Amino acid sequence: MRIRSTLLFLAILVGFALQISAASARDIQTAIIAGGCFWCVESDFDKVKGVIQTTSGYTGGTLKNPTYKKVTKGGTGHYEAVRIKFDSDVISYRELIDIFWRTVDPLDAGGQFCDRGDSYRTAVFVSGKSQRADAEASKKAADAAINGKIVTPIVNASTFYPAEAYHQNYYLGKKRVVTRFGLVKQSVAYKKYREGCGRDQRVRQIWGAAAPFAGS
Repeated sequence: MRIRSTLLFLAILVGFALQISAASARDIQTAIIAGGCFWCVESDFDKVKGVIQTTSGYTGGTLKNPTYKKVTKGGTGHYEAVRIKFDSDVISYRELIDIFWRTVDPLDAGGQFCDRGDSYRTAVFVSGKSQRADAEASKKAADAAINGKIVTPIVNASTFYPAEAYHQNYYLGKKRVVTRFGLVKQSVAYKKYREGCGRDQRVRQIWGAAAPFAGS
């Protein structure tokens, strides 16, 4: 009986070791994009197979340790952005950027949808030559797919500052907040904001059936 228990214990240890080995063998990479409201970008990319984690934050500016209040006020140069950790064995960087164009209005240089100002501009932040090459090729293909001129820049990545805790996964939040829609859960406030802002309507107008998250 003792031998059987020992063998079972060893089998469990081997199973854990194999799981850890498989996880460490994955090629986890990072993409940083700005697509207007970072709540919406998080919501969209959390649905993408191969995405492991999304983090809302600020990047591209000059102020150290920026806050939401300072960034949205203007003058810091920061974008609302999302850092995406993804398994490149499941989805490639190029595929992620191909999806990105189809979740935003890349023809708008002044913000996104109802959100105006520098902090709501779109951008792709690249690290290294490989990401830049993929992003440029993706942009060229996207530009050819729509009737317009994509104005979204592709720029070198700089320091990414995670946003305040209450912004993370806001679209799933259960805390009640006071909004123009009344006292509602964050998830409800998010849904009403997204609908009222016209994000999905505009994305459908540009991309049609190629818009992956805009619905029908």
